[in-house]
Amino acid sequence: MDCGEPVYQVRLKPGMSVGDLVEELGRAGAYNAGALYRAVNIYEHMLRDQKATRFFGLAGAMVPAGMGGIITDLIEKGYIDVLVSTGANCVHDIIEALGCHRYHGTSSCSDIELRRLSINRIYDVFLPDESFTRFEEFIQGTLHDLSSDSVFTIAGLLSALGKKLPSGILATAEKKNIPVFSPAFQDSMLGLQYWLFTQTHHAVLDAAGDMKDLLDRCFNADHAGAFFVGGGVPKNFILQSMLLTPKGFDYAIQLTGDRPDLGGLSGATLDEARSWGKLAEDAVSVTVYGDATITLPLLVAATLERLSHD
Repeated sequence: MDCGEPVYQVRLKPGMSVGDLVEELGRAGAYNAGALYRAVNIYEHMLRDQKATRFFGLAGAMVPAGMGGIITDLIEKGYIDVLVSTGANCVHDIIEALGCHRYHGTSSCSDIELRRLSINRIYDVFLPDESFTRFEEFIQGTLHDLSSDSVFTIAGLLSALGKKLPSGILATAEKKNIPVFSPAFQDSMLGLQYWLFTQTHHAVLDAAGDMKDLLDRCFNADHAGAFFVGGGVPKNFILQSMLLTPKGFDYAIQLTGDRPDLGGLSGATLDEARSWGKLAEDAVSVTVYGDATITLPLLVAATLERLSHD
């Protein structure tokens, strides 16, 4: 029986780079350290493939945790061709671009006391109500500037918001002409603010209007790669887009902390997606289990380090 490559002991050295660390983890090759190394290999190939259309799914409270800058930089560098995000991450991106901050907090606190102080909690991150006040003023002002008789797609509306912002994911995506889809737009403060606007203005949001643009990109892709941070709606929206085409995704990376045996999409394996035809039979894929606020920066930093050696 051939047991394959041996497990080597990780050796850490002062001053080693993130790329060096990931290479050492690859030499050990066990558990999620080994999966992280394989993810870097797949991501490098995906980014080097000039014929690949690269989809990025962003779920979870990633922007409040400081991960939004990574997404912005990937868009700026041309490494994301299609972004699918939860509405909540778009909300927090806008708040950040407006100059508001989240603050280091704690999960060991009185949430009743926080409510009385007008402070919202995302695990150990605090966000004051005043940030949402500025957000609401910006959204209502921007919507008012748009034609009240217009029909908007969600991506079109996010593009209009990006034009008004100085920085962040939406602003950079607009500058680079990258579409941002948010199929669960209504499940966020953006959806609530849009509904409030429609109470005094005639405006129509075409929730299905983005499908043509998305599917055109799927049909026109010579190769397709998908990178999922978390799961939920962004993951399914991206994967199901290939069902109407005769092909599947050629590359897929998933960062998740969810279990596959509970039947939820966020924990579903990428091999399961292969059974649906969402991934090509010969697709290269990997799931890295763990906290995405750790795995995402390590994976991206190591991949960008490899690309910088060209």
